[in-house]
Amino acid sequence: MPQFETKRVVKHSPEQMFALVADVERYPEFLPMCEALSVRSRKERGDMTLLVADMTVGYKALRETFTSNVVLKPKENAIDVSYVDGPFRYLDNQWRFEALPDGGTTINFFIDYEFKSRILGAMMGTMFDRAFRMFAEAFEKRADKVYSEASA
Repeated sequence: MPQFETKRVVKHSPEQMFALVADVERYPEFLPMCEALSVRSRKERGDMTLLVADMTVGYKALRETFTSNVVLKPKENAIDVSYVDGPFRYLDNQWRFEALPDGGTTINFFIDYEFKSRILGAMMGTMFDRAFRMFAEAFEKRADKVYSEASA
């Protein structure tokens, strides 16, 4: 039952960071180990958007694809991801973007997961732990690039 949780402070607004993380189709462009991501469906429900997405992650010769439900809540600056199908027993992922009084955002990232197979868990577990540590940095660098170019 590995878990990873981190908080990072960035100079961009909560709305900017929410938009960047919500733009899941772009993940393969900058996210470590994300080889492909496709959105199967997108539905608007009131103030929320519900996505069903397939993400393929890979490292060396290992490749796994899993399906998730993604709930985008822009008014709350929150994103919740729940597992549908693939190599996990379960996966729960949450993003929260909190405005700072002097500008910027605190990003709260949490993920809890377990692989179905102990063998796969042993092979990919260490890699996933390292990847989650790199994810926050990858999103921060992406935000600096996207929002610096937008203001130039």
